[in-house]
Amino acid sequence: MSDLQELTNELMQDPEFVKEYEAIQPEVNITRAILDARINAGMTQMELSQKSGISQADISRLEKGTRNPSLNLLKRLAEAMDSTLSIEFIPNKRTVH
Repeated sequence: MSDLQELTNELMQDPEFVKEYEAIQPEVNITRAILDARINAGMTQMELSQKSGISQADISRLEKGTRNPSLNLLKRLAEAMDSTLSIEFIPNKRTVH
C-alpha cells in the first residue's frame, strides 16, 4: 500500500474529514471526467483547445480543478471530443428507521 493510500485511510477515520472530502467530490468528479474524456479521445489539451475554441490555459485550469465549468462549456468540450454529455443525480443511500 502506498503512503498516500495509508494517509487517506487514516484521514477517512475522522468524520469531519469525511464530510469535507464528500463535499468536494462533485467538483473532483467533473475534473476527472474532463481529463479522462480527453485522454480517451486521444487528444492533447492543445488539440482540444483548437477543436473547442476554449483556450488551452482554460482547459488546463478545468483539469486541475481551479476553474468551474458552465454547462455550455461542458457541452462544447463534449462536442469537440465527439462525445455526449451526461449529467445524473444519484440518490444517496438512506437508512430505513
